[in-house]
Amino acid sequence: MRSSVFLFLVFALLGQTAGPPDYFAPRHRVSGIGVMRDDISDELLEARTDLMVQTQTFSIMREPLALPGARRITGDPKLQALFRPAAARSGFPQPLLEAITYLESWGDPNAESATGPRGIMQISEATARSMGLQVKRATRYRVIQERVEVKSKSRKPKYRTVKHRIPYTVTVRDDRMVPSRAIPAAAMYLAGMEQKFGGRDWAIFAYHCGQGCVGQMLDLTRHARGIPKDELTVARMFFSCSPAWNRELYEAVAAQMQRDWSPTYWFRIMRAQQLLALYRRDPREFATLAQEYKSEFNSVRAPHRLAVWLKRADLMFHNCDDIRSDAGQKLLVKALDKPGYYGYSLNILADTPADLELYSEASPSALGALTYVAFETRRLFETMAPRGEKFLPLEVSSLVEPEDFARKLTGREALAHCSGQVFDIDYSNLPPGERECLRFVLNDLGWGGYLGFVEEGRNSFHIGAAPTSREFFTTVFEEASGPRSGQASALPAVTESGGRP
Repeated sequence: MRSSVFLFLVFALLGQTAGPPDYFAPRHRVSGIGVMRDDISDELLEARTDLMVQTQTFSIMREPLALPGARRITGDPKLQALFRPAAARSGFPQPLLEAITYLESWGDPNAESATGPRGIMQISEATARSMGLQVKRATRYRVIQERVEVKSKSRKPKYRTVKHRIPYTVTVRDDRMVPSRAIPAAAMYLAGMEQKFGGRDWAIFAYHCGQGCVGQMLDLTRHARGIPKDELTVARMFFSCSPAWNRELYEAVAAQMQRDWSPTYWFRIMRAQQLLALYRRDPREFATLAQEYKSEFNSVRAPHRLAVWLKRADLMFHNCDDIRSDAGQKLLVKALDKPGYYGYSLNILADTPADLELYSEASPSALGALTYVAFETRRLFETMAPRGEKFLPLEVSSLVEPEDFARKLTGREALAHCSGQVFDIDYSNLPPGERECLRFVLNDLGWGGYLGFVEEGRNSFHIGAAPTSREFFTTVFEEASGPRSGQASALPAVTESGGRP
């Protein structure tokens, strides 16, 4: 991505006015996040879309089949001999057709989904019939024998054997399982949806979500505030809604995300297309990238981004003495404890009151991320203004924890706190509107690759900054802890804070 666009996304404009003076408002901000999604510019939309596409690397490359699937899609002569004519006949680009095949089945013609879709293109039975593919079944019978008691005048019971014919269904033809039929049919189907919905991105979205779903989403996007009539794209749909406005579109997107993550499907396909091109160009670089997305704590599949970002070497605080000895290294700093001003409060557990002081520390980047999340949550909440609700400082339940203390806890992510790079927010006492704002802000920062989070239990978020964003969040912490925190003033020239999420 161009450096100028990246800087535009990461940092607020120099000289930007601060927020309300009664609470901390950082001068360094991420553009287009939370309340600032309103009236998103073309340049910012391009930047956000590119970041969103890049963040899909995790969901693809963490899968064990990512590498063999790329090898199969790009290197199998039989598949290539199907992709080329299917693309030529339909007009649907071969790289996109390959990318869809890659994510749907990793190129396996025998792939089956527990929800019903089958074959290399993962086509449902109803969709297959609309494509002109045949799925035929026949009734067969099996005979079973059963001994049943019959009436008898004697006291001794009598039995006879009875035969039963039990019907069952077999599939005698399923074109979904034949790549030479499924791939051309899917290509024509995608081309037809592109014509129907007026965009290739909507056709790809519909391949995952269904035509009825996309018809509804497109109509909501067409009537949404701030979206130009000639820019009805999936990216505009995704980045132009929030709890504060375009509420109906926001709720529709949220419902589809909860159902099957389909609003992110187009972004994943775009990244899959790039990754397949990378494999063709340099298989070794592809394999190296895949290795970067493996977790040191899970040998099969990383459960979330934090499991990739944190390494075993990061878990350095094994006991309280390790935390005390950090005083000279400055890897940890004290949390800023002014709930009304910074937007969060500390409710830390510790074995003893003396340990509580130690457990109220974390890395500067973790505390900067916490401060920034609180700021974005509060200003979105103020814009949303839920009736009858008052903003409550976010309750921080965990910062750094030594390993011997973390092992006593039941939380599956407890050991990660030995790094000082993560924090937990307990949202059980937040009013519904604020809870919604918090979740939205976390998702928004997550889609940009700035942080990762996971639900910890039923009422808590476990959160950590991306390695490429730690410098930015450290800057936010330094602003917050400095003597002029929250005051608007000219800033020195900013520099790029990191590379690809």
